[in-house]
Amino acid sequence: MRTSLNELQLAEGYLLQTATPAEKLVFEARLMVQPSLREETHWQQKTYDIVREYGRQQLLTEIADVHRKLFSGHTHTGFRRRISRIFRTG
Repeated sequence: MRTSLNELQLAEGYLLQTATPAEKLVFEARLMVQPSLREETHWQQKTYDIVREYGRQQLLTEIADVHRKLFSGHTHTGFRRRISRIFRTG
């Protein structure tokens, strides 16, 4: 079940919505008649989903680290006060 580079590129265009309408139509027709292409495309989409989720988790970790550095300890006291004044209610 080896997928050619060309098929991977076509699937990528389809999955990432960069394919032209004609390319999309042809690829969808091929998906209907080629079970192996359908399976490979499914796994390619799963891979994209995992990579995207990993990126999100990495970003959340980086944001949490920046938050921890800015809002704990004595180094950034002035910054914390300015932010508190901006978001003060009442």
